[in-house]
Order: sequence, then structure tokens, then C-alpha cells
Amino acid sequence: ERDCQMLLNQLKEITGIQDSAFLHAALKAANGDLMEAVTFLTEEHAQEPAQDTAAAEPSAWEGSAVGKQLPQNITTALTPNNKDDLRAVDAFRPLESPKAQAAERDAEAHSAENKNRSKRKRCEVWGENPKHNDWRRVGDWPVGMKNIGNTCWFSAVIQSLFQLPEFRRLVLGYSLPQNVLESCRSRTGKRNIAFMQELQCLFALMLGTRRKFVDPSAALELLRDAFRSAEEQQQDVSEFTHKLLDWLEDAFQLAVNVKSPGDKSENPMVQLFYGTFLTEGVHEGNTFSKIETFGQYPLQVNGYRNLNECLEGAMVEGEMDEATASQSVKYGQERWFTKLPPVLTFELSRFEFNQSLGQPEKIHTKLEFPQTVYMDRYLYGSKELIQMKREEMKRLKEKMVVLQQKLESYMKYGSGPARFPLPDMLQYVLEFIATKPAVVVSSAQGSQTTLLQSQTEPHALDVLSQPNGILEKKDARTEDGAFFLANSSPQQKPSALLQPSGSPAETSERPAPHVVSEEELNLVRTCLQRWRNEIEQDVQDLKESIARIDLSIEQMYCDPLLQQVPYRLHAVLVHEGQANAGHYWAFIYDQPRKSWLKYNDISVTESSWEELERDSFGGSKNASAYCLMYISDKVSRFVAGTGDDCSEAGQFQKEVEALPPELRHYIQEDNWRLEQEAEEWEEEQSCKIPQMEPSPASESQDLSSESGPDQSSVCEQSVRSLSSEHAMIAKEQTAKAIANTADAYEKNGVEAALCEAFHEEYSRLYLLAKETPTPQNDARLQHVLIYFLQNNAPQQVVERTLLEQFADKNLSYDERSISIMKVARAKLREIGPDDVDMEEYKRWHEDYSLFRKVSVYLLTGLELYQNRKYQESLTYLVYAYQSNTKLLMKGTNRGVNESLIALYRRKCLLKLNEVAASLFVSREEARVAEGISILNELIIPCMHLMNNFEISKEDLDAIEVMRNRWCSYLGREDMDAKLQMKLGELLPRLLDCSTEVIVLKEPPKIRPNSPYDLCSRFAAVMESIHGASTVTVK
Repeated sequence: ERDCQMLLNQLKEITGIQDSAFLHAALKAANGDLMEAVTFLTEEHAQEPAQDTAAAEPSAWEGSAVGKQLPQNITTALTPNNKDDLRAVDAFRPLESPKAQAAERDAEAHSAENKNRSKRKRCEVWGENPKHNDWRRVGDWPVGMKNIGNTCWFSAVIQSLFQLPEFRRLVLGYSLPQNVLESCRSRTGKRNIAFMQELQCLFALMLGTRRKFVDPSAALELLRDAFRSAEEQQQDVSEFTHKLLDWLEDAFQLAVNVKSPGDKSENPMVQLFYGTFLTEGVHEGNTFSKIETFGQYPLQVNGYRNLNECLEGAMVEGEMDEATASQSVKYGQERWFTKLPPVLTFELSRFEFNQSLGQPEKIHTKLEFPQTVYMDRYLYGSKELIQMKREEMKRLKEKMVVLQQKLESYMKYGSGPARFPLPDMLQYVLEFIATKPAVVVSSAQGSQTTLLQSQTEPHALDVLSQPNGILEKKDARTEDGAFFLANSSPQQKPSALLQPSGSPAETSERPAPHVVSEEELNLVRTCLQRWRNEIEQDVQDLKESIARIDLSIEQMYCDPLLQQVPYRLHAVLVHEGQANAGHYWAFIYDQPRKSWLKYNDISVTESSWEELERDSFGGSKNASAYCLMYISDKVSRFVAGTGDDCSEAGQFQKEVEALPPELRHYIQEDNWRLEQEAEEWEEEQSCKIPQMEPSPASESQDLSSESGPDQSSVCEQSVRSLSSEHAMIAKEQTAKAIANTADAYEKNGVEAALCEAFHEEYSRLYLLAKETPTPQNDARLQHVLIYFLQNNAPQQVVERTLLEQFADKNLSYDERSISIMKVARAKLREIGPDDVDMEEYKRWHEDYSLFRKVSVYLLTGLELYQNRKYQESLTYLVYAYQSNTKLLMKGTNRGVNESLIALYRRKCLLKLNEVAASLFVSREEARVAEGISILNELIIPCMHLMNNFEISKEDLDAIEVMRNRWCSYLGREDMDAKLQMKLGELLPRLLDCSTEVIVLKEPPKIRPNSPYDLCSRFAAVMESIHGASTVTVK
């Protein structure tokens, strides 16, 4: 019977069909063969029962006593050794299923690391060599976990468990008596003990390491080895995670001294994660009752808006009243939790099997969940009260249906296909009779006719302008979308709809009664107005009644008696991607810090409830929660209590000190190894020749070679190269300023000439800095001082910079220029360190140098993009964006237009993705290799750099488009197995934006000859982008 139930559970998970009788019949027809039953159920002619069905997602860890160990025949059926069965197995293998070949490659790559715990491989950060401090843990900040190949699920689960102090204490305190160790001779028993020892080492490092992230290879390899064995071939995240807790349970069972080996009541893993529920029901007229154990409780997502609705749907199936029991065709059951575990985990089933496509699909619908859930309404102890409330809820919903139907009869009135709100129809008749008729027949003079003057029309509408006789505006909040015209105050003008027509021609266009008497007019108007008022009152009463029932339903379970068993949200495990591939991470609440943290492989960052909602609720993008971990209020208070007296670091330190000597030594050894790696890295760096970017100043004679005493400090020497470079860039403008001082030089001498040139040039640049910039003209490119002035640089920095312009030796054109240069140099020597902060001076020139570099990269990238050289363009645009971000942190005028770079970076990336995808699907080996190369070297690094916390919606949408393009190739029949395998290797990198450190080669250096060249290029490119006329460069 148990084997049969396990087969039924497997069929439910694979096919998404929930009708047990239907599945049982299929299994019987297939003589117990699981795959044959799957084929039968998924064929086009198979008729699915008429009910809402959704496939249960494989649990992240499944605590149910049912379905833990598959019989040999099922294991064989699920083993993809038979080519005919391979497609069936792949069809329901969910998410990030590591392939056996990939697992073996990972094993070979990491074997030495796992066995010998050798040094970690150092990696490079974006565009530059890392500092060894980049590997170090900062203070008491939690550590990340290395992804060693499709193992982000392991990181998410382990981090969630590690942050439970009780679980951490159990793992770190695990030990077995010597006699138990000696008596344990089974392979599985030894494996479980080995796994516990590796997990202990991992947890010890997570407590006491100085590294920023730890390596879980050894513990993971044991899990992977189990799935490589012949009897355990099916591989998916559910099985891996289930196996993890299953092994922990078995390992602790060895340590529990019980008479009966099958008694797990004393097992601490069972006590922490497992609960029980009672199922009571009626089937074909017979009542039944049974108690079952659960670990992770599965919940359907489809058809529900929030967690409480999911739980209510899981607790009640069918009808359970007394009348039901007497009717054999009826079926119903209720579940009640009889014991809740301290750690309550819900599995959200976000995957279902699409029978028409023959593959699993992810459910992206939105599902909200609270930070605190009260479990009283689902407990057996609350059964009587909850059944009363469910009956009341049922009565209210039935009443709601009646009221809504009655309201709809008012708001969709009519007998034909077109229906209208009844109050509006009456109003239309009122408007019709109020329209100026051609003839009015007086009741006193039946044979006499007179024309109705336009001045009398407002009188005809007097009733409509009264407070009780007017129309209400359209109420957008009404459920039916009906509308009323709003009441007009006496000061307001009548609605245009009701105003008299301005001309006879206008009036004649509107339908009007041919002949109407005053008596008829008054009678009809009075009746219609009364009926309309009555109907409006009825509608208002109905809406108020519906609102009251809505409020009653909403507050039905807000009874204080049902808020005695709170569970606080501890962790949310998130999956991003499609059913075939994706990435996992976790949000975990940090009690000492009173904030949410995001654990994304090696990255641990501070987060917020708002970010958690955005990434976990689903509905807006491909990311959504698949597992919720709640902890009881008692556990929550204990967790909070551990951080009350001391910081988290202090708490961790206490736990480190309480560790067994061998674990403390293991931490010390790893920290010592980190210091050795740091020393080796520093030695390597000291042996490298620094690669400096050449500058025009270095190609010409350096001003410092002559100045000698001018160099007051090392800092000043380092500044001279940049400031000299900027002086040389502006030399043509400076030379022109000197040329304009010929009269002053002849009449008043060299100092007067310098003074005049200085002030004239300053005034010119000041006016340029005040001009309103246009898309085609960025004055900052023309001169360093325009950049300084627009960014409010200190006056001392501005004046020294301008003085250096006149001291530039490249101005040695004639006697006047040389004389002015010498005076300027003399004045520079008079400026001491107290007059100008040389550190600040250096920073301003570094910023301008970076600004010009960003501008050059941007222009080069745009020009290349326009020439359809997308590969070269993307590198320049990415570097322009990254460098520009540093500038914009100091002020909006420090850098260039960020949205412009982002727009063309995005366009370029989308174009390049199309190119790479087209090459990949060409199925020609050389073209496929080229497409993969573009993806690995450009697209993926660029996507990873874009995908940060502050990513824009446009960039996020673009990334989703690119990911979906590659995900759409999964399972395509026109792609052979080799191509699908390559796709499987690419997708984890494409979908996971945190597991690897990104290296993107810097583009070739480009240096314009003069600011005029740069400005001309800028104007030309911007003109083509904005479609504007050419701007003359000043």
C-alpha cells in the first residue's frame, strides 16, 4: 500500500493531475509501470478530470514520512539509461538540475581541494587586480558561500539553516560515542557520519573565518556522490535538498539512545522540523480519520492571492457537512495540525506539467505572504470555533453572491445583448424630454402652438440642478464599472451634457420629442426622477451591504482568540528563471540587526522588506519565492535573545570558544592559510611592473625637470603630470589669450600682460561655464576650468590651474610668450602648501581626466554602434558607464548623461545578443563557437555588471528578454543533444548574476589630439542621435 501511495505521489508531481482515483486507474492499466502510466496520462486522448489541477513542485526538503525512498522498480524507471525514457525524465526534471557529466567535471576540478582542503583559488574583480582585503570578512558581517557549479540552492538552504541558533548548536555539538562509531558498519551510516563531520567544519568556518565567503565543496561532493551511484540517478534540487535533511535525520538517529530504532520521537531533527496533522473526511459515504507526519508542507499557488488562502485551500477539500455523509457520491475532508514544529516550512508549488507542451512550466502569479502568520485557525484545538467561522464565511459569501447578482441586474439592465446601468437609462430619458422640442402644446390651449424659446430651457432643467435631482459622476471604484454624474454645487456650472445648445442647428442635431405638453412633460419628469432616486438609493444600499460583508469576511479571523500561536518569517528561498533553469538565493531576517539580509552565493548584502516583496511575491518578473521558513514565537524570542546582550560577533565568538578543540584548530588553520595567501599575493604584485596609461605630458618634456625647488611635496609631483596634461590640451586657447595682450605687453610690461591675459581668459571661461548646455555642445570638453567652474571647485584650485596654463613650456612661441611663462612660473613658486590643498587639487584634476576618458569612450562607443560594430562598441560603453558612475557619486555635473550611456549600452547588448543567438542556432560548429564566445566574453559579463541593486526597469526588462531568448531554446527538437548540453552549461551563468567575479577587458586607449577634435566628434554624434542641426564649436 505504501509503495502504491508513493507511485501516486510521483504521478501527481509529474503530470499535475490531482485526482487519486484517476491516477490509480492509470497505474493499474500500466501494470504498476510509472513511465508507462505517465505516457498514458500525457497522451492527447487522455481525459483529465474536470477540476483545478496544478503540479506539486519538488520540495526543497520534504519532511513527509511518505515517499522518502523509491522502490527499485521506480528508480529504474526514472534512470535515464533508456533513450526512450530520457525525454520523459528531462520533461519533469525541475530547475537547476546538475547533469551527471557536469557533476563529474566539477568533481575532477575540485577533487584536490575537497580532499586536502588546499588554498582557495584567487579571482579577479572587474577590470583590475583585487586587493587581498577584498577576500576578507568585514567585522561581524555574515559570510557568503562559493558556488561550485549549479549549487546556489545549497547556499540558500544552508544559510537559512545556519542562521537558526538551535540548528547551528545541534550540528556543531554533534558527536557519537566510540562504541556507536565502531558498531556502524553500513555504507550509508558511514556516509552520513562523514557528511555531518563536513557540515560541522563548514559551520565552524561560517562562525569564525576571516574570509568573505567559504567553500562548501567537501560537504557538497558527498551529496553529489550519492546521486552518481547506480541506485540514485534522478537529480534535481528537490532530491538534493531532501537528501540533505534526510541524512541529518539519520545521523542524529545514531546518536539517540532509544530501544526501538524506528522510534524517532527523540531525534532532534524530527523535533525541530517535523509536525503532525489529522485528516478527517468522508469518502463514498464512509468516514475516515488518520494522523500523518509532515516536514515541509506543500501549498498550491494557482488560484490563491495570499498564504492564508493557500493554507485554507490545503486544509479543506470538498464538502464536510452532515448531509454529505449520507450521499455516497460526495467526497470531502478537513486537515488540522495537531503538532506544529518550531521551524515550520511551506513549499510553494510554482511548477506544473504542461501536457500539451510535454514539459514543466513555472507559475509566475503573485502570491503575498506576511511577516507573521497566526496558525491558530489551522489547529485541531480551534476546530469548533473555526468550523463555526467557516460556516459563517460560507453564509456571507452566498449572501455576497446574491447581492452582487442583484446589483448587476441594476447595472447591466436590458433584455438584449447590450446592457446599460438602469440609473443612466432613466437619466437619458430625462435628457431626452428636457431637450428643446419643436412644438410645445399647452394644456390650456390645445390647438395653439408656440415655439419654445431657448431662454426657457434652463427652467426645464431646474429639477436637475437641485441637490436631490441631479446626476452623479462616474464612480470608478464601483465593481461593475457603472457611473453616475456627481452632484453640482450652486456655484458650479451645469454639465456640458445638460447645457442648452448654442444654436438652432446644434439643437436640431439632438433627438427631441416632436410634441410634448406641459402636463406630459411634468408628469414624465416627476415619475422618472422619483424612480431614478429610488433606484439610486437601492444601488447605494446594495453597495453598502456588499462593503459590510467584505469587511466581515476580511476580519473573520482577526479574533484575538485566533492570534495565540504566531510564527515569524525567518527565511524566504527565491528562484529566478524558468522551469528548466534558474538561480536561487535567500532572504534571511537578522534578529540582532533587525533587518533583512540577502544571501546570494558569495554576496551577503543588506536588504529590506520592500526588496523582498519585489523579488519574492512574483507576478512582475521571473523571480518568486518557492519556500517559506517560519519559526515559532518561542524560537523567535530565543533568536532575538541571543543578540540582546552582545553583538552578533560577540555571540559568534562565544560559540567559537565553545567548539571542540579540533574545530577551533580547523578555523585557526584556515585563517592562517588566508594570511599566507595574502602575503603571496602581495609578493606577486610587488614583482609586477605597474602599467601606466601614457599621456601627452609624458611624451613632451616635463615641467618638473626644470623647476627643481617648485616641487614642495611628493603629492605635488604626482599632480604635475595631470595638470600639465590639461594645460597642454588647452594650449591653443591660452596662446590666443596671450596674443590678445600685445598692447598691454608693449605699454606696461610682462606682469601687466599676464594679469590682463589671466583675467580675460578667466572671464571667457566663466561665461562659457554659465551657458545653458545643449545635447550637441558640452562646454566641459573644451577646457578643464569650465568643468571646475560648473562643479563649484574651490577658488584656489581654479586660480592655480589657470596660472599653470600660462606656465606651460609648450607656449614658447615668441619672446612675449616665454616672458609670460617665466613670470607665471615664478608666481607658482610663491604658492605654498598652505595656500592650496594639493591633495584636493590632485583629486579635481583626476576627476577631469576621468571625465574626458568617459567622454572619449562614450563617443567611440556611439560611433562604433552607428557603424554596427557592436562587439567593439559594447566594451567602450560598459567602461564609460562604470567610470561615469564613480563621477556621478560626487555630483550630477561631474559626469556625462548616464541615461544616454545606459540606453546605447542596452541597445548594443540586445543587438549583440541577437547576433550570438543567431550564430548559436545555426548549428555550424564554427558559428556556434563564435556565438558562445560572444556570450561568455561580452554579454554575460555586461549583464552581470548591469544587474545590481539599483538596476533600472528598462535594463531589467532587457535582461529578461535576453534570458528568455536563450531559455526558449531548451528542449527544441531541431537542436541535437550536443548543442543542448552546451546550452545547459551556458544558462546557469546567464541566469545567475552573482556567482562569479566578472572580468571585462578594457578597450584600447584612445586620445584625441585637441579639445576641438573631441568637441567636433561630440557635436557630430549628438546631431545624428538627436536629429538636430550642427552646432559650431566655440
